[in-house]
Amino acid sequence: MLSDVIGAVRTGRPFANREDRHGVWRTDFAAFSGIGFHLVLEGSCRMVTPGAAPIVLHAGDVVLTPRGTAHALTDPGTGVDETAQLLCGAYQLDRTRLHPLLGDLPEVFHLRARAGGHPQVSAVVALLGGELTAPGLGADAAIPGLLDLLLLFLLREWLTEEPGRDAAGWCAALTDPVVGEALRCVHGDPVRQWTVEELGARAGLSRAAFSRRFAALVGQPPMAYLTYWRLTIGARLLRETDLPLPAVAQRCGYSSPFAFATAFKREHGVAPGRYRARHQAEDDVQDWSGSAG
Repeated sequence: MLSDVIGAVRTGRPFANREDRHGVWRTDFAAFSGIGFHLVLEGSCRMVTPGAAPIVLHAGDVVLTPRGTAHALTDPGTGVDETAQLLCGAYQLDRTRLHPLLGDLPEVFHLRARAGGHPQVSAVVALLGGELTAPGLGADAAIPGLLDLLLLFLLREWLTEEPGRDAAGWCAALTDPVVGEALRCVHGDPVRQWTVEELGARAGLSRAAFSRRFAALVGQPPMAYLTYWRLTIGARLLRETDLPLPAVAQRCGYSSPFAFATAFKREHGVAPGRYRARHQAEDDVQDWSGSAG
């Protein structure tokens, strides 16, 4: 389901580049509507966020800013003329349909390097570094795919390893045997005309007991989440494909284009055709490479 979430809420193409810094330096990153990340390939640096203590980053460390928080990267402040090699990038998000998973994430997620740890993240970082340093044939397709994999693996690491996280919200729902199964059903077959009774029966619960448990973890009733997810899929199809409206409606579980258009406009505040015209021109994520100071 993590891959579903990433594919549905991301817009445009993810962006990444390599940055080499040495001496005394500072690079500022403005707040933006998306997810930002930095990987330290060599050396060390500091991440400075307003109102928080600086985070010292060493080789192999990764930081993720799930809500595009404004921050800066600086030299480590040790007085040593050390070179830092960084991999910086960003994912643009459709803020009109922000998935609740992203709301559960912290402002900054720091994944520290450790011996033998995070092998999947390390493998993707190595591939990304190679493609960005010496792009080969098909790099335009390889780099966005690798960036999506990187985000998936980082979110997986946070879900499984972040200590002290509250056992609540959509993250807890993923691991709940009852609600997690219902989410897998909805994500696996959004076209099916699910009912609360049927979803509850899959877990052996009554309609009322299932509804309470689902709403407590997900934050909305089962049918409301089903509608949310269908319209999220619809928004992605409108952004990324040229499918006619009847085909989009059908893939989202709506019996007619009119029913889909009515629901879509109610949720997005704009008709599907206008939404498509507004978003399909956004081919690339905005340049988030920062401004050196």
